[in-house]
Amino acid sequence: MNKKYINISKENNKFLKKITNSFLVIFLALFIVVSTSIPSFAFGPSSSTIYQGIDVSSYQGNINFASVKNAGIDVVYIKSSEGQSYIDPYFEQNYQNAKANGLKVGFYHYVTARTVEQAQVQANFFARVISGKEPDCRLAMDFESFGNLSVNEINEISRVFLETLQSATNKEVLIYSNSYTARTILSSSLAIYPLWVANYGVSEPGGNDKWSTWVGWQYTSTGRVSGIFGNVDRDQFTDGVLLSNTSPIPTPETPITPEAPENSGTIVYTVMSGDTLSEIARDYGTTVNSIVALNPSITNPNLIYPGQQITIRANSSNTTPSTSTIYTVVSGDTLSEIARDYNTTVYNLVVLNNISNPNLIYPGQKLIISGNTSTNLGNECGKILYTIKRGDTLSEIAEEYDTTVNELSSINNISNPNLIYAGSTIRIPNPNCKK
Repeated sequence: MNKKYINISKENNKFLKKITNSFLVIFLALFIVVSTSIPSFAFGPSSSTIYQGIDVSSYQGNINFASVKNAGIDVVYIKSSEGQSYIDPYFEQNYQNAKANGLKVGFYHYVTARTVEQAQVQANFFARVISGKEPDCRLAMDFESFGNLSVNEINEISRVFLETLQSATNKEVLIYSNSYTARTILSSSLAIYPLWVANYGVSEPGGNDKWSTWVGWQYTSTGRVSGIFGNVDRDQFTDGVLLSNTSPIPTPETPITPEAPENSGTIVYTVMSGDTLSEIARDYGTTVNSIVALNPSITNPNLIYPGQQITIRANSSNTTPSTSTIYTVVSGDTLSEIARDYNTTVYNLVVLNNISNPNLIYPGQKLIISGNTSTNLGNECGKILYTIKRGDTLSEIAEEYDTTVNELSSINNISNPNLIYAGSTIRIPNPNCKK
């Protein structure tokens, strides 16, 4: 072997070692600088007491809360409302059934405000929707869609909403937010309110320099829980989420409802999930063309959105009944369903009963319903309300009441006919009606 070649190789090895060592020194120095320049936030649960929880809305449909409780769930946050007029159609049903099965209940409102004035209106609307209820947990503000709002506007709207809500209800409140918004957008001045943070796919939620602890952690949106069909948000909560006073929420002094336009005979309707313009027109005794003409924002009659507010000039020519009946609202009822069951219109029900918000009726509320003796409707042919018993199947109920599974599924928006829950109420066509 060439001796000169060997000496050169040795020199090269020494040179490479020097370069490698230099790179290691530089790398370690950079690592120390970077790691010390990034703040380290201590961010954990506010206490060692942890409750397993879920949060639900109309997306979960009918929920078997007995099974949910047996699955080890302690706390359920229920969507009550959105904006200034939308009420989750499953809110009342979810509240009653969750309470009946011993779960700790909280409510949340999805904020859509773009001004502080709208924030006040929405906070008071939230308070009115949940008035009379007895939550166990702090009331939650869910403000996560900001549009073109500035950071200052977001924080001011949040502050006004929370202050107004706390004043209107005499209950403690909290903020629901994803970890990024909490870290980069929300002001430290809002840290006086506890944080329920959403952060998925991590072993613990990411920290920030405003909140040192969390009272709620939503750790997935694809959880599975017995008693719920499909995905559900899963959460962990500490006892910091619990209210110090669980007395009923008072009714706000001033009713908060969207103002109708100045046009005579018009009302404002908030579109709900599953609505179509043709169904709305039928409910209010008007036509699709009339609704489209009053609402320039509707460019496609087949395309309307939940939460959208539309103006309706209803037909009030039949508001004085020749006969009438008194109907008691039950959990899950809507005015449109009652109107269809009794062959009348939502508008007639609104006028007869001085209802200021057609999306807001309560179980136990008495409604005057105009009847038409010539059509042989009213109580005789209104749909029967049937409470499902343990062991019932939809096919057996259909056979007993001389109807079909398809009709029952359609009337009651049952997506899975093989999945019904004991204690829930469904509507059944009266078999004594003359068809």
